[in-house]
Order: sequence, then C-alpha cells, then structure tokens
Amino acid sequence: MPDEAPLHEALSRTIERDGPIPIAAFMAQANTHYYATRDPLGAPNGTRGGDFVTAPEVSQMFGEMIGLWCADLAMRAEDGGDFAYVELGPGRGTLAADALRSMARFGLAPDVHLVETSPVLRRAQAERLPAAQFHDSIATLPDDRPLIIIANEFFDALPVAQFISTAKGWRERVVGRHEDRLIAMPGADPADDAVPEALRRQPPGMIVEHCPDAVAIAADLSARIAAQGGAVLIVDYGYQGPKVGDTLQSVRRHKIADPFNDPGEQDLSAHVDFTAIAAPANDRGLRITGPIEQGKFLHTLGLGHRAEALRRKNPERETEIISQYHRLTDAYEMGSLFKAMAMTAPHWPAPEGFA
Repeated sequence: MPDEAPLHEALSRTIERDGPIPIAAFMAQANTHYYATRDPLGAPNGTRGGDFVTAPEVSQMFGEMIGLWCADLAMRAEDGGDFAYVELGPGRGTLAADALRSMARFGLAPDVHLVETSPVLRRAQAERLPAAQFHDSIATLPDDRPLIIIANEFFDALPVAQFISTAKGWRERVVGRHEDRLIAMPGADPADDAVPEALRRQPPGMIVEHCPDAVAIAADLSARIAAQGGAVLIVDYGYQGPKVGDTLQSVRRHKIADPFNDPGEQDLSAHVDFTAIAAPANDRGLRITGPIEQGKFLHTLGLGHRAEALRRKNPERETEIISQYHRLTDAYEMGSLFKAMAMTAPHWPAPEGFA
C-alpha cells in the first residue's frame, strides 16, 4: 500500500483481510502515526492550534517544581551527586528546560537523556536542549550512574488492552468495520483468564483494561533503579486498580472526540493503573510513594510560594499567573484527576511532595 494512504484505509484493509484487530493494536498503530507526523501540543487556552495541552505548557512553574524535586532528592542521596536526568516522552522539552533551570540554582547540571521516537518532537526538543542525548528506548540509557527519570503524561499514551463482559463470558474488545466506519466490538475468543478474578462477576457490557507495555516498561525502569540508584517520578491521570471501566478517550483540537474516527489524526489515551505500574517496583524492593493528587503534590513542593513570587515580580501578568496556578492545582482542572507517584531506590532517601 502506498505510504500516503490514510491510516484509516490501511486499517480497514487489514480488518477486511484478516478480521478485527485488538484495541491495543489499533491504539498502537494510531498513536505511532499521530506522534510521528505532528507536534500535538497547543496553547493552554486552545487558541494556537494543537490538540491538547500538558502541565509544562500551562506554566513554567510545573517544570520548576519538578526540578526542585530532583535537586532535593539528588542532594540528599549519598551517591546522587553524579546522576543523569531522564525524561520519557518529553513533549517539546519544556519540562526539562524548566527543571534544569531550577536544578542549576543548586549547582546541579546533570547530563540530559530524552527517550523520544517522534522526529517532529525531537527537533523541538533539540532546539531547547541542544546538549541532550536521544534514545529510542530505555535500553540505551546510561548504566554507570543513578538515574532520575521523569514520566509526565507518558504512560497514558501506551496501548491498552480492553476486555468486555458478555452473556457468554469475557471477550477481548476488538476493532472491526461497519459499512465505512471503524467500531469497537467483542472478539470471538474467550478471555476470562485475562481478567482479574476479583472483577470477573460483572454484568454484560462492563470493561476491564490492562496495559502490558506499561507494566513491562515499569519492570525495566525498576530494574535500572534497583541496580543504579535514583528514582522514577510518574505524573499522569489514572487510578489505583484493579478497576472496572472504559477509559479509552480521544482529544482533537482540545475537545473530546470519537476514538475510532480518523485513526492517526487524533490523540488516543487511557487512564493509568498506578497499582499495576507499582507492582514490579515492589518486587524489586523499591520504595513506592503515592499516588497522590497532582494539586496536593505541587502544593507540598511549594507551588503556592512560587506563584506568589512570580506574581510580585510580574504584576502585569498577575491574572495569567493566578489562572495557571488554578489550572495546575484545582480539583476541577488538573489538580485531582492527575496523580503523582514515585519509585525510589531502597538506599535513596524518601522523596518530598508526598506528605
């Protein structure tokens, strides 16, 4: 098939030839195309294009708080002086740039390693962080020093498998065709064993999700931290599982969209199961802190004081700074839905922000 053929056409032909495909496979192909072909980020108020906005793009204060978190942790760790700063899915590099500026106030200038596969976003990151080293996966990250790894809105974009309860038992949810449309439907094969036993007794139509890639990546990160020292900070929207519910969603031009329309042309994401991510870290003996609501996490780190300092220094921006502060912390904005969780090497100190 020609490279320029729309992904919708490619998926339709695959389904017509081979039958429906799992939700996870659909999401993987859609997001791979989406992130490889555009910068998806827009302005906080949605006026400058893009499909969605992340916390680092809302305000410099978010990245500054993350930088303070990294600096405090590294300075209190006996082997934390020579560490590498790692970010997974770093967007435009905004968070890293703001975090590094905060760390520099304490004399810290770690090497920067960015795990990013999108050529479009890599170009934006290289402009902000010309000394950064790029990686296609975590496999090539340094193995000779502690790592402080930041994953802000990274895990939510990984492909999620869905299982749906039917009158005949559990089935994996798949994507098929109806006329010219792609739609979700139950698969043909039994999938009861894929659903946690505690959740199996559900009425028809209920959905359980699992993200194998998230668990695998968490296991690899945990092995790194256990062996090398350091920590992983995850900030994302999610829950403590296991849990029933369909969280697959799509955002286009800052509005909720049908996940099955225009695959590859809109962002697909699903809520993160923090319990599942923490499991391999627990197995490695890492300290798990959180999850805690993003608003409470940022407040504990001193976001209120930083906002006040910025407001006093920039009185002409008072309304903007106050708006940014509320966007990051209020329960009806990002403050409650988004959570923060840390996984720290057992010989490293407990991280701040989780009181």
